[in-house]
Amino acid sequence: MAKMLRVNMSTLEVNEEKLPEKYRNMGGRGLTSGFVLDEVKPDCHPLGKNNKLVFAPGMVTGTSAPSSGRISAGGKSPLTGGIKESNAGTPFAQDLGRSGYKAVVVEGLPEDSDKRWLLVIDSEGARLEEVSELKEKKTGATVEVLKEKYDNHDFALVGPAGEWKMAMAGICYNDPEYRASRYSGRGGLGAVMGSKGLKAIAVEKRMGKVELADEDLFKRGQRKLVEGLRKHDVTKPGGTLNSYGTAALINVLDQAGGLPTNNFSSGTFEGAEKTAGETIAETVEKRGGKGMMGHSCHPGCVIQCSNVFPDEDGEELVSCLEYESDWSLGANLGIDDLDQIARMIDICNEVGIDTIEAGVVLGVAMEAGLAEFGDGEKAIDLLEEVGKNSPLGRVLGNGASFTGKAYGVTRVPTVKGQGMPAYEPRAVKGIGITYMTTPMGADHTAGYTVAPEILSVGGEVDPMTPEGKAELSRAFQATTAFVDSSGYCLFTTFALLDDETAMEGMVETVNGVLGTDFSVDEVVEAGKEILKKEREFNLKAGFTKADDRPPEFMREEKLPPHNDIFDVTDEQLDSVWDF
Repeated sequence: MAKMLRVNMSTLEVNEEKLPEKYRNMGGRGLTSGFVLDEVKPDCHPLGKNNKLVFAPGMVTGTSAPSSGRISAGGKSPLTGGIKESNAGTPFAQDLGRSGYKAVVVEGLPEDSDKRWLLVIDSEGARLEEVSELKEKKTGATVEVLKEKYDNHDFALVGPAGEWKMAMAGICYNDPEYRASRYSGRGGLGAVMGSKGLKAIAVEKRMGKVELADEDLFKRGQRKLVEGLRKHDVTKPGGTLNSYGTAALINVLDQAGGLPTNNFSSGTFEGAEKTAGETIAETVEKRGGKGMMGHSCHPGCVIQCSNVFPDEDGEELVSCLEYESDWSLGANLGIDDLDQIARMIDICNEVGIDTIEAGVVLGVAMEAGLAEFGDGEKAIDLLEEVGKNSPLGRVLGNGASFTGKAYGVTRVPTVKGQGMPAYEPRAVKGIGITYMTTPMGADHTAGYTVAPEILSVGGEVDPMTPEGKAELSRAFQATTAFVDSSGYCLFTTFALLDDETAMEGMVETVNGVLGTDFSVDEVVEAGKEILKKEREFNLKAGFTKADDRPPEFMREEKLPPHNDIFDVTDEQLDSVWDF
């Protein structure tokens, strides 16, 4: 029997329930978005009693499938006011997948807002325990305390920013070495968790195993997928991601004129090479960081794109220094000092905030004159204000749109209230369309058209033209919705796009777990159904076509070096939803 947990923070009751039949063949994003549409009032306050927070491991999460340790968290976003799914790779996901619970739904608000609670899921069942001594503790210290008592568990938790209900607060998870460094970062779901008084969740390791409906089919698909991942130039051992991490994209996007710099005022950055993945790898080696490149966020990852960045003495400074964080706190702020960038990532990790939104916020703050572009020490000071919960910190902690309004800034690179990631829409039109039209707010992971536009993966298309990009974005968004539901890392799609056999393998593993008969073609259709649910929620929440539009400045300001604008028409944007 497929089962779930329902956690009522108003009554402090935890109940095991049978998973509704209509959710039986769902997982990850498909499951979180399904629950949110069905059970959350679209017009509710995101931090009020009627919002819910849903955790769901993917369809194959907890199995031996490669790079499948992903979990989705979902709810109504305090940042966008719409539906949100935020995805992370962590051992916690695999534990929950093996626990037998396909979803954990957290609802209600506690009567005593000063108390903090821990949800424990172990072989004895599930229960809430008071942990008010952890109130407003930073993430690293919280994991240390929890691990001392629950040494055979993995954790999901919030930092103080989540408890302060800041709109850019994320949900933190531990990595395999118990660093508090993995995040469902986007959309402010940490604030939702914090509003419910839930400081953390602890799930026991190796509680059980995922039952396979067809073990032979699963293993056959697993072999195909592993082979595809191990031979693709991007994902193979010693390949791009394994050798240089995701920040290998810094130089690539800079050369394409699509690396947002100084708050999206340019597409190239003079200091790009100093912050690139190649330089990170060289710096790690120079500082004696043995084994610090090619790190994994969860056991069983064959890509291993993460890293651990050391300081000048070879001591660990932060994990991980990846592309989006490197860019947002680097090029976007005109900062080319890796140590300063690493310090800012560490602050974000410890306070519990999304590094992408944090960098976009600081870009807007610099635009407002709170610091000069390139001033890393001042940027660090501003981030520390968030950790102090000062009046300035509260403004910054509520995101780029809020900060822009507070300071009268007109160049605010957000869609639906969420800061744009590290690809300039005026130079990479397809990803721009994804930013504008995804129900999630500006999100590159919602439909990564950068693959064919910049990396020539899955085909090769001109990034500068808007022609055909609505169809491209739609296809990528639909496929991504299914991948996010499967539990596979999005980076597996590099191999899936170029290798039909690997794609078959991915689908076969899903069928092997669930006993379904998805075909490769049906994957896109299943993804479209998820997108429809997400859009339905947003429409009921009051969203209109006007919310699928770029910031005004992107249609008027020409972006160097190409000196182009975002010239995708409203009609082209709207056509993404013609299905």
